[in-house]
Amino acid sequence: MRLRLAPGGPAALKVLTAAGAAAAPVRLDWSCPSELSPPWVPALELESGTVLFSPNAICQFFFLSRGEEPTDLSNQWLEWEVTELQPAASAALYARLVQGRKGLEALGKLLAHIEQNLARRGTAYLAGDTKSVADVVVWGTLFPVLQDETSLPSELPALKTWFQSMTLSEACRKAADSILTPKALQEFKSYLQKQPPPCLPMEKSISNEPEEEEGSERALTEEEIAAAADAWARGAAALPKPWQPQKPVLPVEGMRNILITSALPYVNNVPHLGNIIGCVLSADTFARYCRLRNWNTLYVCGTDEYGTATETKALEEGLTPQEICNKYHAIHADIYRWFDISFDYFGRTTTPHQTRIAQDIFRRLLARGFLLEDTVEQLCCESCQRFLADRFVEGTCPFCSYTEARGDQCDKCGKLINAVELKNPQCKLCRSVPVVKATRHLFLDLPKLEKQLEPWLEQSLARGDWTPNARYITRSWIRDGLKPRCITRDLKWGTPVPLDGFQDKVFYVWFDAPIGYLSITANYTQHWERWWKNPQQVELYNFMAKDNVPFHSVVFPCSLLGAEDNYTLVNHLIATEYLNYEDGKFSKSRGVGVFGDMAQDTGIPADIWRFYLLYLRPEGQDSAFSWSDLMLKNNSELLNNLGNFINRAGMFVCKFFGGTVPSMVLTLDDKRLLARVTLELRQYHQLLEKVRIRDALRCVLSISRHGNQYIQVNEPWKRIKGDEKDRQRAGTVTGVAVNMASLLAVMLQPYMPSVSSAIQGQLHIPPDCFILSHDFTCTLPPGHRVGTVSPLFQKLENHQVEALRKRFGGGQPKGFVEPQAKQNSPASGSPPAPATQVTPGDPQLIQLLTEEVAKQGNHVRQLKANKAEKAQVDAEVAKLLELKKQLALAEGKSPEIPVPKGKSKK
Repeated sequence: MRLRLAPGGPAALKVLTAAGAAAAPVRLDWSCPSELSPPWVPALELESGTVLFSPNAICQFFFLSRGEEPTDLSNQWLEWEVTELQPAASAALYARLVQGRKGLEALGKLLAHIEQNLARRGTAYLAGDTKSVADVVVWGTLFPVLQDETSLPSELPALKTWFQSMTLSEACRKAADSILTPKALQEFKSYLQKQPPPCLPMEKSISNEPEEEEGSERALTEEEIAAAADAWARGAAALPKPWQPQKPVLPVEGMRNILITSALPYVNNVPHLGNIIGCVLSADTFARYCRLRNWNTLYVCGTDEYGTATETKALEEGLTPQEICNKYHAIHADIYRWFDISFDYFGRTTTPHQTRIAQDIFRRLLARGFLLEDTVEQLCCESCQRFLADRFVEGTCPFCSYTEARGDQCDKCGKLINAVELKNPQCKLCRSVPVVKATRHLFLDLPKLEKQLEPWLEQSLARGDWTPNARYITRSWIRDGLKPRCITRDLKWGTPVPLDGFQDKVFYVWFDAPIGYLSITANYTQHWERWWKNPQQVELYNFMAKDNVPFHSVVFPCSLLGAEDNYTLVNHLIATEYLNYEDGKFSKSRGVGVFGDMAQDTGIPADIWRFYLLYLRPEGQDSAFSWSDLMLKNNSELLNNLGNFINRAGMFVCKFFGGTVPSMVLTLDDKRLLARVTLELRQYHQLLEKVRIRDALRCVLSISRHGNQYIQVNEPWKRIKGDEKDRQRAGTVTGVAVNMASLLAVMLQPYMPSVSSAIQGQLHIPPDCFILSHDFTCTLPPGHRVGTVSPLFQKLENHQVEALRKRFGGGQPKGFVEPQAKQNSPASGSPPAPATQVTPGDPQLIQLLTEEVAKQGNHVRQLKANKAEKAQVDAEVAKLLELKKQLALAEGKSPEIPVPKGKSKK
């Protein structure tokens, strides 16, 4: 192998380091940069004649050559290095070599990301306790910028230790001495001086925290200031008129037609905060933004109701699958309604449209030869006399030895599992040991569909906004080679398979569920095909958590491509990482974390939940909900920053100018502020158009910080008491500030719709001004009358947060037993299980039980009002009686419970 390198180039450093670390037998060829294409990119010529130009691919090749297979974690680091670290490091290197400054600002969040991962995992290296290709690639990108560990902040101890360890290793030392010679660096510097500065359009979003104020911001040009003043002067007349689509919303010729879906939540559980931010809340924020841009937008979602998960839950609760679907569909709908999710339609998959459309796609795939029939080995419970679908089996994971792995996936290591591979398998229904038997199933022939998938995927990835994790996961599936995927299951609850010999089977949920987007739209409008068979006019955005990616990027597109019916395929796949709870994971069974039906019982408004979840949205890495941080962000960002500015701006109009916006005479400083706000507004657009939802929220908060500073510097409360010139200045500052508040009301609408509406009402913002343009204009001109202004946010106190932390921190107070239908439900004719010993006089237990009794009582009344089935009502009444009995015991009273009317004591 011949490795051609150009001294001085940073890419050469990691390649030479990888060659040394892997002891690769290469012949070095030190080439002049001009001989390489493109300049300073290394090249590896293999004995076969193949040439590798990608530095990371070359590094991977060296490690593969010595038998080191990449892990999922090392691959994630490589993807992160390409998409996140490299652009920032290139900008920092340009700043250091060409502009003579450190330029490390852009690396702040990225260095913290490495620190957090090293510290959290407690490993010496990025992907484990041994050095991998990920360490070489990340170190090689950082070293030219940092040079040594002394450049690293002291608050990054794990990163400093790792960086020093890498720098002192023989392979790294030798490579640095060979590549980064003074002469080579001077040549590389000369090359960079002829190039434009690397552009980091999302530069501001790199830090989680707001930027420093004016001093650290780039200087404004005269052209920008003049353009901002001109846009301001044009006023509201320059704004586009808000688009009011007809109902139902259908694609419109000549408009940008946006179709938005969020992954269909399983109907067998209550969604927690991580579920909500991963799918419906993120999609809702983007949908609201699209509507403010006058894009013709349809947002659909619904509950995923077929499959094993539903059957399992039905058995647990002693209900039929349909009853479970009805119960949890209502729970989900109520939760999303409270969170103000603006679905155009929230449906479900248990509909005739679902059966018709899914069976039609199946028949088209069958007719075109894209389905296979095969006999597979499957676990069968002889006691239950049935083949066991994946989720009816539990056992020990064959990969990590986790003892409660499901038959389809291990919750601990995340790997997909074939149920027959489980060690010590058990039937979840009767706990007997199943046996392996043969059964016939149908498979989607993914290898045969690969010829259609690859060109479409290449085009979608190139033109669309796919998140880095979605790109990586999809490429991993393609790289590992597609295999036929089973699309049928031995179940009764599902869409029937319309084929002789398979009438006793249903479609597997991951073939069937994504078709739910189509069927839900068909329930919304009979003209659903204008959305779903119209790729020429429609842009499709899919929102989901990263574990759903391969089904939306490979399996579902293959089904639609194979059907050959001009289906609309995903253009933009937006996947989040995971949201954790404090220091662990959400767990309903252990009482850890906040679930959707609990958030509204905390007394914290829905918009505060929306704000905080979107503020820490796990866009590039996992994030964690923290009660302390929620309090901090509420009190600092919302109360003291955003709320303080908007309230002061409105109050000044009322207090100093009789509720009427005063006349304004703009100075150069005012025009600079207009230009600064315009830059923030355009950054907001740029980020949201790329679905960088969390980062765009920083722009809103940054504008309000500019506003607070503007008011503090100009002190209108003092100037209003001065001479005519001072009073005029107070009027200008107040008028500009209240117009900034008007702009913030619109920018906030995707994030905090109720707060946005409140600001609109307080300032009497005209409905025609509730539209987003790229310019900051004067929407509240002199003479405009505002309404009554009042505070928007309330302070969260430490004692409130501590009480909530205890309440949701895991486990219930001693003596509390949560009644469950599976505990001998009255529907089965048996009395409820007795409560465990309750200690009388425990105030925390009494308060909790009082809340639970009230909540359960409301639930029972709602069921009766909705005329629910008697068995379901009886089961919930039994829970209520059991809770009342526990409350009586906790209060030291007799546990006698009043007998329901019409029944006698025995």
